[in-house]
Amino acid sequence: MTISLNGRTLPASAANPPYPKTDRQAEFIALGDRMAEVAAAQADAHDRENSFPHDTFDALRDAGYLALTVPEEFGGRGATPLELMLAQERLARGSGGVALGATMHLSIVGGLAENRLWPSELFARFSREVVAKGALINSAASEPDLGSPSRGGAFSTRARWTPDGWLINGRKSWTTLSPRLSYAITQLTTEEEDGSVGRGHMLVPFSTPGVTVDFGTWDNLSMRASGSNDVIFEDALIPLENRLPGAPALAQANASGWSLITSAVYLGIATAARDFAVQYAQERVPSGLGKPIAELQNIQHRIAQIEILLLQARSMLYSTIETFEQYPEHRAAIAWQFAATKYTVTNNAIQITDLALRVTGSPGLLKKYPLERYFRDARAGLGNPPMDDVALTLIGKHALGL
Repeated sequence: MTISLNGRTLPASAANPPYPKTDRQAEFIALGDRMAEVAAAQADAHDRENSFPHDTFDALRDAGYLALTVPEEFGGRGATPLELMLAQERLARGSGGVALGATMHLSIVGGLAENRLWPSELFARFSREVVAKGALINSAASEPDLGSPSRGGAFSTRARWTPDGWLINGRKSWTTLSPRLSYAITQLTTEEEDGSVGRGHMLVPFSTPGVTVDFGTWDNLSMRASGSNDVIFEDALIPLENRLPGAPALAQANASGWSLITSAVYLGIATAARDFAVQYAQERVPSGLGKPIAELQNIQHRIAQIEILLLQARSMLYSTIETFEQYPEHRAAIAWQFAATKYTVTNNAIQITDLALRVTGSPGLLKKYPLERYFRDARAGLGNPPMDDVALTLIGKHALGL
């Protein structure tokens, strides 16, 4: 991938050792770089216009990117969490919003491929639709009154059993990819055939009459291209068999390899901010100084801080996923590291984008440069579970044996 500054184009960060270790990893990294260039070309425009990047998702579909985690038996690539992480980190350098949306879809597909909780015929049909048509899926869980479902609480959205199917009414918020979703795994309160009330989740096709996207609800500081609008269900009737089995199998909510992919997105954003700051320092020659600001010690120290923070974040992220994949017997023992990794990557990314702005000074806030977008997008990680307080509580309890 390349970045543009002052009319010049220079190479951005290369792959970080020890990756790629395999030919497949190299292929996924290269694909992520190609898609990052596509995403970057329109990222600022979509951010400014608060528009959804259909053009970029067309390219992701055509390149097979949206099918990376579909099992090979259905025509996908069967990517592991580590392989996907390597691609997603690169994609995020082009557009954080695009990468976050792709993460929601790809991690859910990967989780479903791993646990096979869906009926086999349903999962096979869905997987082939992802490969052939670029179908997108995400969860619909958050609600305006509820907030994040990760903190508990009852769902206002309700599904009532009828002989003809489940009749759904309610509103969901923060539904990333909403302008383009094919399906939503919708968490809700159920009114059962016998009159009892419970909780469940339904596979809701977005083509269902009564399912609408409220496009006036997404106008956010960060991740503006993610299309995380509210979705309204008004007497939306879905087949009875669309009730999904077991507890909601959402990869983002579990300590699984797929739950770490979101952190790769913020690592990618932080790396893009680092690349911009380095290039700016190399090219910026104030007339009163007569040499690049890269030669100033205070600039060197800020870049050094960025490098250290990146090293910390990258080391934690990739060592955790490698341990998880290579040593299944240790997964329970390292579960707390998932929260620690998310906490570290997110907060380091925020510090990195702040330091990058301190390198550039006020010019870094100009809309003609992408750095202020990186600064805003990095802060979205604070709202992705586990939130900081939850992560710290989990880590502290683990250490204290509570």
